[in-house]
Amino acid sequence: MTGNRALLTNFVEKFLGMVRFGNNDFAVIAGYGDVVIGSMTIKKVYYIEGLGHYLFSVGQFCDKGLEVAFRKSTCFVRNKDGVDMLTGDHSSNLYTIALNEVASKSSTCLLAKASSSHSWLWHQRLSHLFVSYLNFATINNLVKNNLVQGLPKMKFEKDHLCSACEQGKIHRKHHKSKMAFASNTPLYLLHMDLCGSMRVQSINGKRYVLVVVDDYSRYTWVFFLHSKDEASEVIISFIKKTQVNFQIQVQRVRTDNGTEFKNKNLAKFFDEVGITQQFSDARTPQQNDVVEKRNRTLVEAARTMLTFANLPSFLLVEAIATTCFTHNHSIIHKRFDKTPFELINKRKPNIKFFRVFGCRCYLLNDYEDVGKLKAKGDIRVFVGYSKLSAAFRIYNKRT
Repeated sequence: MTGNRALLTNFVEKFLGMVRFGNNDFAVIAGYGDVVIGSMTIKKVYYIEGLGHYLFSVGQFCDKGLEVAFRKSTCFVRNKDGVDMLTGDHSSNLYTIALNEVASKSSTCLLAKASSSHSWLWHQRLSHLFVSYLNFATINNLVKNNLVQGLPKMKFEKDHLCSACEQGKIHRKHHKSKMAFASNTPLYLLHMDLCGSMRVQSINGKRYVLVVVDDYSRYTWVFFLHSKDEASEVIISFIKKTQVNFQIQVQRVRTDNGTEFKNKNLAKFFDEVGITQQFSDARTPQQNDVVEKRNRTLVEAARTMLTFANLPSFLLVEAIATTCFTHNHSIIHKRFDKTPFELINKRKPNIKFFRVFGCRCYLLNDYEDVGKLKAKGDIRVFVGYSKLSAAFRIYNKRT
């Protein structure tokens, strides 16, 4: 119970009776509400006007499945997993809890600690996201700031190296450049780059990756091509569909001086629709570093995923597409403290359905007559998410 009305959220004004104190004084229970402490919410806290202190009921904590333990100089309120939710001191004749100190701590500290296997499972589901940090800072920020749906409300910790990340992401030390943002609205400026040709072609014979990054949200699209000649038509089709889907006009496109971008076909289209085309100086990739860095991030993560899953190189395009999809849903844009998905779609992403790239899966074999005694299920491998439907992409080694 509390006498501070401002502390209560979802307040309901209602007479609930009287309360008697140790000195035989009575006070009216004028309503109830919720008290938020860090990431924890205490429900149905009574409001008693004039009460000078906050009072906790040990019995109600226990009724909610929590454990209350008292020691000589301290006390604890713990959840079923033994994690301390609140701690107090025995500095006078009473045990007291300083709510302002609890609220000022990182909300992640009030969350149950994820097991090592659970932490690494989500690291793998998120395309081996940023293991270079000393801990899983990015994943914990997704939880702490409630940026996605479907991610368990737990504290994730790194307790060992990820061998696949060490092999797939190692590179020379680079100097950080000052981060600059050129746009204040989605699709105002698009960065584009063509990566390839790849040494090993995909199952469908594709060797090039066209990467498009929205400057405002950092949302990324990837397209896989057989040759450079396809780039112009893919870009024109992409811009037309994107402008219709989001009802926003693209203003500028920034690329290097490659012939896949600097040609009459694209120049004519950009002139017709009023898009300004910008080119970086020759042999100066730093001027197009937004998409250049994203290229490297996608390829490094994809290479890491193939190494971890022990899958063949011709599945690289599947790994890149999966990395792009998971990063759009999970990386945090420092400028807005939101994911690219939320910035461009105006809603939080749900990642509950994420799976580990390369994990084994079983599908019903309903296209062959296997008879009565043969296995009806095929063993296959998960390699990504479908763009066209709410479905997974599956690789069948047998076929």
